[in-house]
Amino acid sequence: MELAQLAAFAAAYFAIIVLPGPAVTALVARVLARGGQGAPALIAGCVLGSLTWLMVAATGLALIAASFQPLFVAIRYAGAAYLLYLAWKFWRAEPRMLAAGEAPAEGAGRLFLTGLAINLGNPKAVAFYLAVLPSVVDLGGLTGAGLAELAVTTALVASSVLSGYAILAARARARLATPERLKLLSKLSSLVMAATAIRIVTR
Repeated sequence: MELAQLAAFAAAYFAIIVLPGPAVTALVARVLARGGQGAPALIAGCVLGSLTWLMVAATGLALIAASFQPLFVAIRYAGAAYLLYLAWKFWRAEPRMLAAGEAPAEGAGRLFLTGLAINLGNPKAVAFYLAVLPSVVDLGGLTGAGLAELAVTTALVASSVLSGYAILAARARARLATPERLKLLSKLSSLVMAATAIRIVTR
């Protein structure tokens, strides 16, 4: 793939993902509430969701994906439901700083699937890969090597942006590390998660 095309894709994708959407808000809220231990799993799920839509668009499966719209709606609702569950859990939990190496209450597998569901059901991701992508990349002339380059670029941009948000959220949480502030932060994070879930369902 020509470097100009790859750069145009990277710039367009960065511009889309850097704007806070459901994935970013869910990630930030989760890190603020419980710390960064589960962030990698959530980020990995989001990245896999992006890669899935890339493959759908690049291999000409857009029409097939449209036929399975009810499936993607169900996935979106499942992701929203789990975010609501986490919001309820964080609202009731007594916030505390996790000790080094201590695992968060939510399993990595669940967080991974939540990130995957959020991105598979994210209208912004759908619009980018099925509408914007063909305008910056010649999908008709795309080779296997070109697709691999797009996949690597997608993974690098998505993981970098989301990791940046997670790091900033973790630093903000560390500065608020008193019981009273953490309690307030947990409540606010649960409200943000609930709002994100509602946004996912209603879009």
